[in-house]
Amino acid sequence: MAIPASNPCVLYRDFGHRERQSAASSAAGCGGWSPVTSGSLLTWRGVCRRRRGDLRAGAFWIAKPSSVEMEEIGGMEEMDEVLRRSKELSQPVIIDWIASWCRKCIYLKPKLEKLAAEFHPRIKFYFVDVNKVPQALVKRGNVSKMPTIQLWKDGEWKAEIIGGHKAWLVIEEVREMIQKNI
Repeated sequence: MAIPASNPCVLYRDFGHRERQSAASSAAGCGGWSPVTSGSLLTWRGVCRRRRGDLRAGAFWIAKPSSVEMEEIGGMEEMDEVLRRSKELSQPVIIDWIASWCRKCIYLKPKLEKLAAEFHPRIKFYFVDVNKVPQALVKRGNVSKMPTIQLWKDGEWKAEIIGGHKAWLVIEEVREMIQKNI
């Protein structure tokens, strides 16, 4: 069981019964640390254990991801589903409207993915490539310039940033937009 925290590394103790011990963990001495992947989190599990009666203890380090890959919205149905889930879970959504020919959009996307890691899992980040979707979806988002970063909350548009300037300035503006509207 993982414990979410604002600190990027959290020590977590696991207590189990002797019946669950495997032959490898019952060997004397330390086997070192081994990585264990759990969803988007990488945890480190201590193989060295001491026995106390029927219990054993292991240490886990849980690290926040450094970036979270944004999911693509490829059509009107996907957009409806994203907004429905946002409303149902009361979880804000950031949508980055990009074009494949836009150099600033391509340069900004990895920086937004790093920003997504800061707010993970409270806010979901998505992107829409305006060249791959029907124009009805672009009109629904009321997008005319790329890149446009919008904040949607409870299924409704709340705020937007048009990112035609330096990426670090856009990221700061997006961070401020999130903090004002959340």
